Amino acid sequence: MKSNRSTAINSLSVPAPATTTVIGTVKGPGENGNQYVFITADNRYVKIGEFVYYTVQEARGEETAALQILGKISARGLIDHLPDRIFADTEVSPEAIAALVGFTETNAELYEITVDVIGYFDPALGFMNPRKTPNPGAKVYLADDLMLRQVLNKKQPGAIGAAHVGALLLREGEAVPIALDVKELVSTHMAILAGTGSGKSYTAGVLVEELLLPHNRAAVLIFDPHGEYSTLSDMQGHAAFQAEDGYSPTVKVLKPEDIRIRVSSLDYADILTLLPEMSDRQQSILNKAYALVKKHRRGEYRWDVQDLISAVYEADRQTDEEGNEKAGSSAPALEWKLERLQRSPYFHPFQHLAPSDLFEPGQVTVLQMNEISQEEQQVICAAVLRQSTQARMNTQKELITPDDENFLPYPVFILLEEAHRFAPAHEPSRCKAVLRTILSEGRKFGLGMGLITQRPGKLDSDVLSQCMSQFIMRIVNPVDQESLKYGVEAAGRDLLKELPALTKGQVIIAGACVNTPVLCKVRKRLTQHGGETLNAPDMWQRYFQSHRVQERQIQQAPMAGRSRSQTVRGVSIE
Repeated sequence: MKSNRSTAINSLSVPAPATTTVIGTVKGPGENGNQYVFITADNRYVKIGEFVYYTVQEARGEETAALQILGKISARGLIDHLPDRIFADTEVSPEAIAALVGFTETNAELYEITVDVIGYFDPALGFMNPRKTPNPGAKVYLADDLMLRQVLNKKQPGAIGAAHVGALLLREGEAVPIALDVKELVSTHMAILAGTGSGKSYTAGVLVEELLLPHNRAAVLIFDPHGEYSTLSDMQGHAAFQAEDGYSPTVKVLKPEDIRIRVSSLDYADILTLLPEMSDRQQSILNKAYALVKKHRRGEYRWDVQDLISAVYEADRQTDEEGNEKAGSSAPALEWKLERLQRSPYFHPFQHLAPSDLFEPGQVTVLQMNEISQEEQQVICAAVLRQSTQARMNTQKELITPDDENFLPYPVFILLEEAHRFAPAHEPSRCKAVLRTILSEGRKFGLGMGLITQRPGKLDSDVLSQCMSQFIMRIVNPVDQESLKYGVEAAGRDLLKELPALTKGQVIIAGACVNTPVLCKVRKRLTQHGGETLNAPDMWQRYFQSHRVQERQIQQAPMAGRSRSQTVRGVSIE
């Protein structure tokens, strides 16, 4: 028997908003099948990126469901307005002329607004597009704050697995907080792409704070080429990061003098990167020597540069015309070059930054590499990433035991600053291959990456394409803007037009960590920001003032023992 109810609100539709604001009337379809156009005389609400919706009825068995189809404004244009000549004469009041020709405040201007359809929200599946365009004459409503809080965020602020990074830019204050899904953020990888001074390191600091709050307690490692993240130490003892069960985050800041990589953890290409340029024969002998030392020391963790030098002499053997074996001429040259590696403070026979030291839930480790050469940074990063990958894989496969230094029984997240240095486009790099492996396979064994760069155009395209969550801030370089078009899902490409207009702390967030791309204003950090631009004029002034005081003190010091009857520059001081 059929139900007497003609309509029913289905559980899949968005809860009805507390208030409904009609802002326009549908004119018809847009340029493509996923767009529609509406007309409005109210310019207050029709901002690019603003959320609106229309309502359709969908049959569900014997009942119908009212679905609120959310969309995002992608374009607008003025279609009816006062004659241009009125505005050309600055002595004439447009309002006065408008009244004479019959225009009023309510009908003086009309706007044609284009909307990209997102769909209705299903709590289990996310946004679903029913492919039902609105009929001409249908009303278009402004999505209210309550509705957006429910449908934009996969997690609500403060929930386990949520990262509250800020608020929706187009709404007042904190009316619509934006909280990201940490699970998606760290497992499908993320990228922060921004020009210099846009606030990318500040945004990264906010994310790390959220990861270390009591409701997340993540295991985080940061490669810090500029020494900007040491201020995260403020989390220790900060009230916001304390929990009733005694939790408090740990911040380990490792300065360059604290960084140690065991020589035996390097592969042949790592060693080749660290040595001066050498001939093809020398490279061949070094390769044989590396294979020999790995064979002789099979099953052992540790071998050092001296073991490799001995293997070089073993590999560099020649036979003379009489069939007698003798030492080759390349071994001494290789020995000299390998001794240079031995003098490096960062590569050691025994000391090592093991994965179990770098990672622990509730701990962020900062590797400061601001005093380390580019080549050594590359090798250190490659070695740490490679060993971390193996540690997670072997732990997942139960190939190692808890007493092993590589035992990592929990997911980890690695943040890489200046990522274009470590995975440059069209250039060789020690880190590029291991980064590609992590980004393509890391999700399987709980190893997430976050890449930060101010030059997305210089970042390897394969590496960037694997980052399924994107944070895009102000970028004015056309090459960098072009490189983003195919790295952001289609629903967010219209927002890329806003890139040059974004100001510091404003970010486009798109991808797996949110239900749909949003314009967000980043919240204030709980800890200090360590990457502020130096105030050169202020420092010049303070330097000048302090040195003027010192000069005056020096000039006045010899006068202390003089008689009061003496004169200074001919002027009596008696």
